[in-house]
Amino acid sequence: MSSPDPQVRAARNPSTSPTVRGPVVAVTGAADGIGALLTERLAASDEIKQVIAIDERRGECADAQWHILDVRDPVIAEKLRGADVVVHLALDLDLETDAAARTAYNVRGTQTVLTAAAAAGVHRVVLCTSAMVYGALPENELPLSEDAELRATAEATGVGDLMEVERLAKRAPRAHPGLNVTVVRPAVLVGGTDTALTRYFESPRLLVVAGSRPAWQFCHVEDLCSALEYAVLEKVDGELAVGCDGWLEQEEVEELSGIRRMELPSAVALGAAARLHRIGLTPSPAGDLAYTMYPWVVSGSRLHDAGWRPQWTNEEVLAELLEEVAGRHTVAGRRLGRKDATAAGAAGATVALLGTAAVVRRVRKARRRI
Repeated sequence: MSSPDPQVRAARNPSTSPTVRGPVVAVTGAADGIGALLTERLAASDEIKQVIAIDERRGECADAQWHILDVRDPVIAEKLRGADVVVHLALDLDLETDAAARTAYNVRGTQTVLTAAAAAGVHRVVLCTSAMVYGALPENELPLSEDAELRATAEATGVGDLMEVERLAKRAPRAHPGLNVTVVRPAVLVGGTDTALTRYFESPRLLVVAGSRPAWQFCHVEDLCSALEYAVLEKVDGELAVGCDGWLEQEEVEELSGIRRMELPSAVALGAAARLHRIGLTPSPAGDLAYTMYPWVVSGSRLHDAGWRPQWTNEEVLAELLEEVAGRHTVAGRRLGRKDATAAGAAGATVALLGTAAVVRRVRKARRRI
């Protein structure tokens, strides 16, 4: 049985009773991060009948029914029986994860969840990717509509996986008639997250590529969870972009953060970033830089039309991000220890980028000695 006796469930969760007519919702990746926040939120909602939590370890939400398993295991179909909606959040976008292993997990996991959900009679699956799938391009409109073409490439961390998840989402309703798939695409996510874009604000200087036009739009994890809840309750569907209203220009970010810029020519910045990543000195590929160069701001019009509003502003989320990263030191995407950061000093980013050729030569010489 995938769900306990209703009386047992009501005793465990006083807010849930047999009279509740809301959906039974399964959340994958429920033990940590966004999954844990959403699981707690849904379990506390009077509009949700029951929450089924799925992860490789048990989380802290006592009001959810837990199943411990890998989302790539086909047995997940048995655990989803009785669920009305599945929110799939078991994605690995860790900067330090091996890229091949990360893709294998993300793509296979999403395939398995979609197939299992259809087999279990689930009528809606909610997937979470990123507004990064629109691509960061100099000609992008400000803001982009949800229907804008997805023009990202696989050159940034995890974006190739997210584009494949988007393709799976498009194909699923055709492969499984009756299965509705909603995709939620957050802007720069902040709130206990660690990405190439949050690490940008851990640097001693904010790298600005000459001739670029950055525009910053953030999304707090609390706003993402509330948007996911809207999708779960079928208040809105389709492809949904979510983020704070409006955006910040680079000059505003620098003024609010108090971090000065370091401007470099495009060829120098991109070439150096590519070489540092190629020899394994930084976790971020050169493609990540595009998202700090060109706009990829989204309108979020579908959620707004449905009555949803963000509770956080860009200024507030940036302030929280700066608090989170205080004391961390990152140069060219690589997080440093305190001693390394002190040695690097304010010129660390310049040394890391402009000194790449010398670093590459040293690494190659060291490898030849082995």
